[in-house]
Amino acid sequence: MRNRRTPAPSCPAVLLRCAACVALFASATLVHAQETSLADAQALLSNHQYTQALALLEPAESAHAQDAQYHYLLGRAALGSGDAERARVALERGIELDPDSANAHLALGRAYHALGQHANAINQFEIAMHFENLPPDLLTQSQIYDDAAREALEEGRRTTMFGYAATGIGRYRVNSTRGTNAFGGGDRRETFYNLRVGGGLSHSLGNDTSLDGTIDYRHREYDAGSRDDRDLRWSFAASHGFNDSRFSGGLRGRVSYRGNGDYRNDVAGFVDYTHNLDVKSQLTAGLSVQRRRYPEGPLRDRSRTTTTGSVGWSHSFNDGGANFGITAHAGRNTATSRIDGDSDVFGATANLDWTFGDTLDAFIFVWWERDDFSADDVRFHPDERDVAATFSREDNLYEGGAGLVWAFAETWTLRPELLYIRDQSNVVALNYSSTEVWLNVRKDF
Repeated sequence: MRNRRTPAPSCPAVLLRCAACVALFASATLVHAQETSLADAQALLSNHQYTQALALLEPAESAHAQDAQYHYLLGRAALGSGDAERARVALERGIELDPDSANAHLALGRAYHALGQHANAINQFEIAMHFENLPPDLLTQSQIYDDAAREALEEGRRTTMFGYAATGIGRYRVNSTRGTNAFGGGDRRETFYNLRVGGGLSHSLGNDTSLDGTIDYRHREYDAGSRDDRDLRWSFAASHGFNDSRFSGGLRGRVSYRGNGDYRNDVAGFVDYTHNLDVKSQLTAGLSVQRRRYPEGPLRDRSRTTTTGSVGWSHSFNDGGANFGITAHAGRNTATSRIDGDSDVFGATANLDWTFGDTLDAFIFVWWERDDFSADDVRFHPDERDVAATFSREDNLYEGGAGLVWAFAETWTLRPELLYIRDQSNVVALNYSSTEVWLNVRKDF
């Protein structure tokens, strides 16, 4: 019996197989070419050859419509070539495709900063890094973050730093209240001189994770010699960016000289969460446990532990040149030896900032907190100082402030500010009010 022969493939089948092989080879060649072009563009960006990188990338835009890395490189090239608007469009698309990219957030922040959209810029910068103890104005915050982002992206530094020094003169007034009048301190005025120096750093560990730290020293000297305030504040945190968000946790503290040999030490552990709802809106939440300790002296019984939770929302407007934010907080003071006992606290903060170009900024804020204490005690009646009554202490604390920032030269700003404080209490002696105005000049480096 003879073996059957397998029929030879027909000509159309052969042609189809050949076409498939050719198509597969062409596809692989195209993918390799595209990968090569991106690698070449990255090399050009590393050498600060932005115009050449842009010319290489632009023809391939339609082929890379879904490629986050391509849009990141295109945005970097456009920004380096001076086209911040083109960079904004490309980088927004890149983050839409890959919201986990810390470098893309830094680059988009730089594009917004170049466009004068300082509120939007800060929203992007703070997904990748966060500095505490910054001035309250958008203009300075955006500039500090932009310099740090430039060092990270354009100079390839894993550790970025900033520093500052400020000094000036001011006027302090203790306003007339029931409490200040009762102890002869009402309507008292003094001139003071202040000094502030500090800085911060951010160190990238890779994988969108960083270590961030700041230090801030403040000194205020009163010409009448009634006070000599010194304050050292510090923070250290680890943070991780993901899905258009940042989660951080660490420690922050403060060592304060309160005058007359009295010191106050604060140390807090905290966790913070930041999420960009969109380009213009940001949601924040935080939890902290703080120990405030007066080591010795008449204020020692004010030592306490405070547990506080907060949630906040901010929104930019005026094409990203202005920002409104509000934060609510609540918590409890415990482990205290005050005769007033423990206390529940809750309150809120609201702030508004408006930039006028790249040289002028105005801001205003209000802060309120309510403290309800748990222990009853015999005190002077809140309305009749000569009448005793038994009641628990209740405080309403208010602060309001406003300021201007004028960038009169590169890295130099002039800063007039106003601060009003009002403490209202049903305990007569604890009523207090003060007004402060000062003018500082600040140098950033």
